[in-house]
Formats: sequence, C-alpha cells, structure tokens
Amino acid sequence: MNIRSWLANLAPRERKLVYGAAALVGIAVVYLALVLPLQHMHARQVARVERKAADLAWMQQAAPRVSSMAATDGAGSKESLVVLVDRTGRQSGLGSTIRDQSPSGNNGLRLRLEGAPFDALVTWLAGLQLRFGISVSDATIDAGSAPGLVNASITLTHGASAAP
Repeated sequence: MNIRSWLANLAPRERKLVYGAAALVGIAVVYLALVLPLQHMHARQVARVERKAADLAWMQQAAPRVSSMAATDGAGSKESLVVLVDRTGRQSGLGSTIRDQSPSGNNGLRLRLEGAPFDALVTWLAGLQLRFGISVSDATIDAGSAPGLVNASITLTHGASAAP
C-alpha cells in the first residue's frame, strides 16, 4: 500500500486535513532547518561586532598612554637589536616560532617565523615600534598550517635607518 492509494481511500475532508498537516510539518522543518540557525548566527555576529567595538574604544582610550610610555621606554634601552627582539619575542609568546635571525645592514635584523599566531605577531611588531622605535622595513607573511597561524619573513630596522 503506497501513499497515493492511501490518500485516495480517505474521505475528502480527511485528505484536506492530511494535506494541511503536511504543510504545517513542511513549514516547521523549513523554520527549524533554515530560519532558526540564521537567527542564531546573526545574534552571534551582532555580539561579536559589539565586542570588537568595545575593544576598539578601549584601544583608542589606551593609545595616548602607550604613546607616552613609548617615549620613555625606547629612549633608554641599550640592548642590541638581536637581544631586544629575542627578549620581547619570548615575552610575546613568539619565542618558539622564531626560526632564524640574521643581521641586515648596520641597524637591521632579518627574522623568519614559522607557525606564529598572527594576532600575537602584529601586536609584538606594534609594541616594538611604539616602545623601542623599531620598524618593519620589509615583510612577507603567508598563511600557516592552521587558521590564525602564519609564516613570516620580516626585516626590522632600528632608529633613523628605517627610512625607505
């Protein structure tokens, strides 16, 4: 006994009830499978944007303090560029990702990092610039083996020699 013959044997009123119930089940399935997940995804994205906006507001508020600290921290540092980069890289959690360091000119240093977290790398480089006046003169950054990780070749320069 198939569905067509079963429906044909029903009274017209019962057939209408079965069609109505099938339509309601279809609407419920579409709502549960499509609409509800989209609503949840939208709510998560709205919350993420709100968190990012709060982070941005905090960073903008903290920027003047960081800039004022940069003037005092970098001026008195007598460490060599190699030692400074190694020390701050380890403090930033990037010590295990630094694979190679080699001098580049008088005040430069070439680094190779593998599997470095992108956010930590950018934060570290910004800190070097703000606190010690060390700038990135050249960088090549490629996607790493996992999301959020990168492989990078970076040339850092210290002081006035950072001009292009």
